[in-house]
Formats: sequence, structure tokens, C-alpha cells
Amino acid sequence: MWLRIIAVLPLLAGCVPKSLVGAADGTALAARYAPMTPADPGASARGRLLVETRCSTCHAVGAVGESPNPAAPPLRHLGTQYPVSYLQEAFAEGITNGHPAMPEITLEDSEIRDLIAYLESVQNHSKP
Repeated sequence: MWLRIIAVLPLLAGCVPKSLVGAADGTALAARYAPMTPADPGASARGRLLVETRCSTCHAVGAVGESPNPAAPPLRHLGTQYPVSYLQEAFAEGITNGHPAMPEITLEDSEIRDLIAYLESVQNHSKP
């Protein structure tokens, strides 16, 4: 999973100026990158169930807490460099990683929407 994300990160790093990360609450810039309420109110709950069952053995999946695997970043910090919605394409293509402990993740379109909705709801834009 992380190999594909890591491959995309250099491209994305230049897309979102660091000054926009952690923009003051209530500003237009914060609204652009802050967690949003999904159009489908159940999407975030379904996304939470998805990450709890498929990601929580390695990643911290909630708004607080450390990852069980120190090498796996907390999912709440994925949005510190770019909007989490940028991961939608990577999830659609199937995230793979060269690390043997990281399973290949293949998701249906509805699961991707739910996952993105949940990830957006827990993002913490402070530095990890």
C-alpha cells in the first residue's frame, strides 16, 4: 500500500503548499482541506468499520492513539501533506506495497467512498 502512496507523494507534495496545511479554523483555506461532512451520513460509519477490520492491526485508525506497528503512520495524519481525497485513485487501482506484512488492498467503489469519508472525518493536520 505505502509503496504506491510513496510513489505519488512527491507529485502531490508540490500540489498543496505547506502554508495551507493547518490553516486556521474557519478560513476558506481550512474549509478546503479540513474534514468534511459526507453527503451520505452513513459513509463515515461504514468507513470506520472498514478501517477497524482491515487496517487497525498496524495503523492507529481513530482520532487519537498510537499505531500498533510503529512503522505504520496513524491514518489521522494522512492529510498533513495533501487532501485525503487524493488517495481515491490509488485505492481504486489497488494499493500494494513491497513490505510483506502489508496486504494488497482492493476496494469496491462504494468502499472507497466510505473509506475517504471516514479518513476525512478523523484528519488531524498537526504535525505527527
